[in-house]
Amino acid sequence: MTASVGQDTVPGPRVEARRSMAVCALIGAAVTAAVDEIVFHQILGWHHFYDRATTRAGLLSDGLLHTAEVLALCAGFFLYADLRRRRALAVPHAWAGLLLGMGAFQLFDGVVDHKLLRLHQIRYGVDVTPYDVAWNLAGLLLLLAGTGLAVRAARRRPGDGERPG
Repeated sequence: MTASVGQDTVPGPRVEARRSMAVCALIGAAVTAAVDEIVFHQILGWHHFYDRATTRAGLLSDGLLHTAEVLALCAGFFLYADLRRRRALAVPHAWAGLLLGMGAFQLFDGVVDHKLLRLHQIRYGVDVTPYDVAWNLAGLLLLLAGTGLAVRAARRRPGDGERPG
């Protein structure tokens, strides 16, 4: 059957791989920031985001980090909901992005915040080497897992079981 001249055809949903990965990377970074801030800053009380001044400045820096992470979570989930609503979510790319965001945040925090900028250490009064190794290794493993999923998702051909979310 042929379409008549002037008849509109409605295309199916277009899966957006890059956007799915970027949105979920934002969510992954925000989730990891939340875990770091809640567990290590609040529950364990090991440090503040900025420890090179007064306790008051440290608490303020934690509040600013918490605000940024909540804003990132809200923005990320609104963007995620938009992808789902439009049936444009590329699920394999989304999982890759989530792990990439988690690993990137963790490594950035461990290398840049802890070592280069020296904003804070993981702990004080103890040898931080085992903590640094565990922290950065966990971040590296998340990043590698996300990279592996991203490569696998990129190799998939359209229609290879890819269902819009």
